[in-house]
Amino acid sequence: MKGSCSVSSSFFEAVLDHYTLRRMADVRSFARGEDYFARKRVGSIVEYEGTITAKVQGTWPYQVELWVEKGKLAYSCTCPVGEDGAFCKHCVAVGLAWLEQREGGERRREKPARPAVTMDDVREYLVRQNKEALVEMLMKQAVDDDGLRQHLLMKAAKKGARGLDIATYQQAIDEAVHAGEFVDYRSAYHYARGIDDVIDAVQELLKDGHEAEVIELTEHALEAVEEALGRVDDSDGYMGGILNRLQELHYTACKKAKPDPEALARRLFEWELRSDWETFYGAAETYADVLGQKGLAVYQKLAEAEWAKVPALGPGHGDPGRWERYRITHIMETLAWQAGDVEAVVAIKKQDLSSAYAYLEIAEIYRKKLKHDLALEWAERGVNAFPERTDSRLREFLAEEYHRRKRHDEAMALIWAQFRESPSLEQYRNLKAHADRVGQWDSWREKALKHLGETCAKAKHAPRKDQWGWHPKVDHSELVRVFLWEKDVDEAWREALEGGCSNKLWMELAAERETEHPEDALPIYQRQVGLMLDQKNYGAYREAVGLLRRIRGLMVPLGKEAEFVRYVESVRAAHKRKRNFMKLLDRAKW
Repeated sequence: MKGSCSVSSSFFEAVLDHYTLRRMADVRSFARGEDYFARKRVGSIVEYEGTITAKVQGTWPYQVELWVEKGKLAYSCTCPVGEDGAFCKHCVAVGLAWLEQREGGERRREKPARPAVTMDDVREYLVRQNKEALVEMLMKQAVDDDGLRQHLLMKAAKKGARGLDIATYQQAIDEAVHAGEFVDYRSAYHYARGIDDVIDAVQELLKDGHEAEVIELTEHALEAVEEALGRVDDSDGYMGGILNRLQELHYTACKKAKPDPEALARRLFEWELRSDWETFYGAAETYADVLGQKGLAVYQKLAEAEWAKVPALGPGHGDPGRWERYRITHIMETLAWQAGDVEAVVAIKKQDLSSAYAYLEIAEIYRKKLKHDLALEWAERGVNAFPERTDSRLREFLAEEYHRRKRHDEAMALIWAQFRESPSLEQYRNLKAHADRVGQWDSWREKALKHLGETCAKAKHAPRKDQWGWHPKVDHSELVRVFLWEKDVDEAWREALEGGCSNKLWMELAAERETEHPEDALPIYQRQVGLMLDQKNYGAYREAVGLLRRIRGLMVPLGKEAEFVRYVESVRAAHKRKRNFMKLLDRAKW
């Protein structure tokens, strides 16, 4: 916590200097903080009751506070980076501004001068004013400051002579949430903070015994936020955090207020069933202690009535109301799990067998309950229902069950089918893992490599235009990956030369061969230099220069230093218009 007592400048001097700012900020934040300070982005600094406060003009005006805690500099900033706990550029800028102010004060003390007015002087001034003057001053400020005005309105609504005025809080919620046509990414943080400020005020009502009003206000806010979410760029998830906070506050208020459980059950059920934002998701479980037997009975009855409308789906069937189906299914499963009825859970899942994964879910339920025969039965049913392009997890599950029963041939047949459908390094490694369990890797490896070779050959002769009109590149990349994984660099190199591979794999091969076969690596690195320079950005230029150093390190021991010089000259000639790249070459003195 910030200190409540006054802290002298000398106390800050012990913990705030240029070294501390550099140590607490990362390199980029310190550099940008210096820039903000130099461009006079820091507003007037106030030091009061042991806290240095200032506003910094960034994308928005952000408030920075610095104070001393346990002998160290503590800080906060209202920018997104500061909210995440980092010592941001705004903190750096304020620290630098305070240091400049301190140094200026030391110089001023050499001349007779009247001390500068501080916040302590302001406090003394305010204490001397009469109440009416202070009220008038605050009222004028509230007219221009939306946040202050809403804050005061809610304070008055809570402490007024007529008791709590809930309509004032509802209006504050609406004004905070309905902020125009669209809230873009840059505005989302401050928009969310405005809503959070109102929620803070609602949360304070719990301390004063207004639990029922908090339930009504949080539900009002949830409706407003859900309606507004389609008009907010919430890429950073601020609004999701607000939804979570409102639901937590609603649950806390319900626990204290103990509202009518049947009415609450109806509201929660309708909300969970219809919400596009998973509001009150899993409410039957979360609110079980609030709903009690009466509320849960109502919840169950409503869910069963809705569930009766859901049609059964078999393999290959689709459902246009997929999201609605998902919600009611989850509700029914939650209730079944709460009752501890495994067969009820399975009965719910059996209503949708339109995918291989659905069979896997049922099989996993039975395996967790140690009902292995039923688990095997459902896994086999799934593979039979989806014999081709089935879910790899289902095949893996069934293969494990076969291994457990010593039916290894059946297990290997499943894993081989998976490899044939997706001949990749991942499936190759999986095939090896299963084959090693039965000591058959040599024969399966030969079969797998043959299949990979045949796949590459077929792909080269097959039509190469896909449904979008693209021409996907066909090469031996997968074989190269496999041999590199097996540490057989020579075989990987042979496949790359024969059928080509991706640029990333060429670079891996070059790195593997440069020690014993530098002549093989050089043309690969030289081609990569060209690709880097085509990106036309400073980072790529630096990488290109680093790779040129690597090329030189290979050519000089081969007696090709003169050839390297000619090569660099050709690179200069081809890219002479890239001035930043030319400067980097000049620094390297090539």
